Amino acid sequence: PMIKFTVVTCTFNAESVLQRTLDSVNKQTYCNVEHLIIDGVSKDKTLAMVKAYQHKAQVGENAHEIVVYSEPDKGLYDAMNKGIAMATGKYCIFMNSGDHFFSATTLEDAAPQLDGTDYCVGRTIVLDEKYASLRMPPKSPTLRYLSDNALQHQSTFIKTKLLKEHTYDESLKIAADWAHFIESWYVRPHSYKPIDTLVAVFYLDGISF
Repeated sequence: PMIKFTVVTCTFNAESVLQRTLDSVNKQTYCNVEHLIIDGVSKDKTLAMVKAYQHKAQVGENAHEIVVYSEPDKGLYDAMNKGIAMATGKYCIFMNSGDHFFSATTLEDAAPQLDGTDYCVGRTIVLDEKYASLRMPPKSPTLRYLSDNALQHQSTFIKTKLLKEHTYDESLKIAADWAHFIESWYVRPHSYKPIDTLVAVFYLDGISF
């Protein structure tokens, strides 16, 4: 059976960068995709863009299931935890405002490699105003690697069951995902594998950065 993906996109006043994220999920050729859009009550055109996308993306042969949830939140990790609570896919991936899948076949390419391993991490292109660089996942996530690097969560497929058991620490304003990786590998042993798929394009002007 096809595994189900949950893509979680956290938004807040993201009208300038959100369309590329929505389009990249909508174009996925893989059918079993749930897209949760968790909005912190945006005051710009974000919600209008999301509603138009919701209408467009729920038609056609590879229609995706789209859930929009908008209420005040306490920041990014609160929003991510709301997405985790609602997720029904086997794996979650966080594709925040402005970031996007590398190609239309990304999920189709990744799915056969997701074998029940807790963390499956692909490759990422990181873009700033002048340069593009390719980030490869480590062969194994050593403490030395994690002390100098964060894994890009836009290219990390995490088992939803694991996230529901151990949500993000909302008191850490910007480092909760890094802390989550450290704790998962060194306090609670979990499985990890790099995968041979270029998963995401990550922009240094986005919410994630």
